[in-house]
Amino acid sequence: MTSFLKPENALKRAEELINVGQKQDALQTLHDLITSKRYRAWQKTLERIMFKYVELCVDMRKGRFAKDGLIQYRIICQQVNVSSLEEVIKHFMHLSTEKAEQARNQAQELEEALDVDDLEADKRPEDLMLSYVSGEKGKDRSDRELVTPWFKFLWETYRTVLEILRNNSKLEALYAMTAHRAFQFCKQYKRTTEFRRLCEIIRNHLANLNKYRDQRDRPDLSAPESLQLYLDTRFEQLKIATELELWQEAFRSVEDIHGLMCMVKKTPKPSLMTVYYVKLTEIFWISSSHLYHAYAWFKLFLLQKSFNKNLSQKDLQLIASSVVLAALSVPPHDRTYSASHLELEHEKERNLRMANLIGFNLETKPESREMLSRSSLLAELASKGVMSCVSQEVKDIYYLLEHEFLPSDLALKVLPLLNKISKLGGKFTFASSVPEVQFSQYVPALEKLATLRLLQQVSNVYQTMKIDNLAGLIPFFDFSVVEKISVDAVKQKFLSMKVDHMKNVVIFCKTSLEADGLKDHLASFAEQLNKARQLICPPDRKQSKLGALLPTLSEVVAKEHKRLLARKSIIEKRKEEQERQLLEMEREEESKKLRLQKVNDEAEKIRLEKESELRRKQRIQREMEEKEKEEARLLLEEHEKRFKLKGKKAPPIDKANLSRQTLLQISLIEQQKQRQDIEKKLQKLAKTMDHLERAKREEAAPLIEAAYQQRLVEERILHEREQQMEVELSKQRHAGDLHEKERLSRMMGNKEIYQEKVVSHRQAETDRLKKEREDRISRILQSRKQEREKMRKLKYFLQVEEERRQKLREAEEAQKRQEAERKKKEQLEHQAKLDAIAEKQKQREREIEEKAEREKREALLGRPTEPALRPYEPPARPLESGAAPAAAAASSAPGKYVPKFRRGGADTTRAPPPEADRWGNSSSKPDGDRWDRNSSFGSGGGRSSTTWSSSRVSRDRH
Repeated sequence: MTSFLKPENALKRAEELINVGQKQDALQTLHDLITSKRYRAWQKTLERIMFKYVELCVDMRKGRFAKDGLIQYRIICQQVNVSSLEEVIKHFMHLSTEKAEQARNQAQELEEALDVDDLEADKRPEDLMLSYVSGEKGKDRSDRELVTPWFKFLWETYRTVLEILRNNSKLEALYAMTAHRAFQFCKQYKRTTEFRRLCEIIRNHLANLNKYRDQRDRPDLSAPESLQLYLDTRFEQLKIATELELWQEAFRSVEDIHGLMCMVKKTPKPSLMTVYYVKLTEIFWISSSHLYHAYAWFKLFLLQKSFNKNLSQKDLQLIASSVVLAALSVPPHDRTYSASHLELEHEKERNLRMANLIGFNLETKPESREMLSRSSLLAELASKGVMSCVSQEVKDIYYLLEHEFLPSDLALKVLPLLNKISKLGGKFTFASSVPEVQFSQYVPALEKLATLRLLQQVSNVYQTMKIDNLAGLIPFFDFSVVEKISVDAVKQKFLSMKVDHMKNVVIFCKTSLEADGLKDHLASFAEQLNKARQLICPPDRKQSKLGALLPTLSEVVAKEHKRLLARKSIIEKRKEEQERQLLEMEREEESKKLRLQKVNDEAEKIRLEKESELRRKQRIQREMEEKEKEEARLLLEEHEKRFKLKGKKAPPIDKANLSRQTLLQISLIEQQKQRQDIEKKLQKLAKTMDHLERAKREEAAPLIEAAYQQRLVEERILHEREQQMEVELSKQRHAGDLHEKERLSRMMGNKEIYQEKVVSHRQAETDRLKKEREDRISRILQSRKQEREKMRKLKYFLQVEEERRQKLREAEEAQKRQEAERKKKEQLEHQAKLDAIAEKQKQREREIEEKAEREKREALLGRPTEPALRPYEPPARPLESGAAPAAAAASSAPGKYVPKFRRGGADTTRAPPPEADRWGNSSSKPDGDRWDRNSSFGSGGGRSSTTWSSSRVSRDRH
């Protein structure tokens, strides 16, 4: 880090480094100077250094350096010259915006420029190759390389400025201006993600202002100017959010505005509130909250009627009609009719929250299930006189849908009114920010309402109705849509109906026990049954009661016993139920105690937190008081030093009640006294200077007058002499001009002849050049046309050749694939054959071994054995199946050698040579001999199967 005695030296050093191209070193030099604790006193040089510093940061896109430098500069000039910080920040934003616009214009110029040699060609080969490799278009690539980095830096600039100015009461206007410019940036370039982040940043800044109220330079929201700036920023945020169609962010902006109004306990101007309610209507309509949409329109109507004195009759009728149509668009059935208690509580909280946003002060009564409802809104409209301001079409449809009972022709009367209403609407003249209102958006909701009213009225008249007749009464929708609407109404207990598609009828029924026809139907039904029973089985009056009772006495006793037993069991069950209820009550009491204990613990925790917060605030207050006392002490010492330097005695000060404000007031009084003394001295000096100057002028006045008279005489003589000389010179010039005219007039004819000759020659040359130019242009056009035709043919030939090569490549690849598949198939077949041969060979070996073992056992037991194969003979192959009989015949033929154990006589019962010599002796290598014999046996047909099996066994072992 290089240290400089003066800031000017650092600035000169930075400029030298910039001139030689070392901008990074120059930026680091200025950064070290700004962040140094040596230069904490503001001076004009530091402002010039900051201008150069931000220019370097913008050129090199060093956002982090810019933020650090601006934070340090804010510390330097916060209490001395805040306007300097404002100028630096404005310059910083101006440079960033200018660079971003230059990058955008440069990208557009690159996209629109014709930087190719051949004007007829579309793109250069390298451009085509680059587009194929990168996979993106030229505009996207230029935006990514040129525009995106500068836009990122501009966005970082806005964030940096907002972070620096977030708690500065003296630069609130600059903070609001930066926020507005950031909003316009997001709107212009459709940056929805950055807009959400920007809203969150501003929201956090306001939350921190409310959280840390003991900051030194914190803006005062109770001041009208500050409140207006913050409200303007929030309303601009709301407008941009609706224009970008970020409805969730728009709703959060509405909550921010409402929270700000609740915080300062002050309502904004009616013009802003008009925008507020209009945006609320848009948000609620998009979110399908028709009830809150209608309440927002109603509040807008009341606001305009109360505060707008210049409201025209057309605007009033338009607003009133919008209110009534919005209220009619609310579904007539209660969506929380069958909801649970928890859902009802959530709905109540939501209603209370929306009512606060809209501006209705409602009391949360526990017995009221709903606070905002369609019926209460319609009652409010009737009481506030809204119906007297609406148009005739809206009034007619309101009375048709709410007060008339026309089950057969309700839809036919509503349909022409809806057609008229869909064409109504317009734009308000009292507010330019309010969009155009179109009543056509309410038509689908009104059609649905008319359908529900018709179904409700038809259900009161009919019990069953054919589907075709009901569909004919409703011209708005198909019956499938009507069925969906009725399902929703039945679910919400608004209607009671069933659709029987097998019988093609609709059944209307009343399931409520409170209906007039179902109140006493059970009692009347019982009376009618009793009368019918008496008519069918009349009572026998002649039979005596005792004779009737005696035969059934045993049955009565048995029934009574059973009844008593049932009563006893009922009593036991009731006792058990009572005990269970007592246990449940005890559990509930225990849970209540636990909840109460939990509430007490939470209250204790909150109390402890409040006490700790109070102690923290007291500690901060004590620290601030100690800091003020220290500042007061320093000011007192400075005050005494100032009087000592003047050689005067300081006036007595009550140090017991000493404070920083008192010392500041004393220093201000002293400064005023010094200023007054200096002004008196200056007045006395000015008076002396005035007298001296007056005396000088009085003495010099006669001398000046005499010199003036003498100068007049000299000037008059000089003027007469110069005038006489000018007259003589004019006469001489006139005579010379006449002589020259007479001399030149003799050459006028020759001049005209020469002029005509030159003009004709130049005209012929011009015609010749023009003809040559036209010929050249026609030749160029013809050559270009030929080149164009040649290029088209060449391109077509290349395309055809490429297609032919592509087809050849595809055919070769298909042939290669077929060849590979064929080879693979042959290899698999060959492998399967080899596996089958190996398996047969193994089977034969097993059979030979089993046969040898069997013969060995029979020989040991002394039983006669059948002639076996020779030990050295290989197993029979499929093609040599007749070898065994031939060998047996050869053994009995004369002249052939026969072993002893195969000869007859006494040696026939003799056992063959022991097999232990072949299999048991380890030194005889039976495996090798066996494989060799088999190999020699099968050597006639090439490589034998046994040899292949042996090699495969050894390979498997490896």
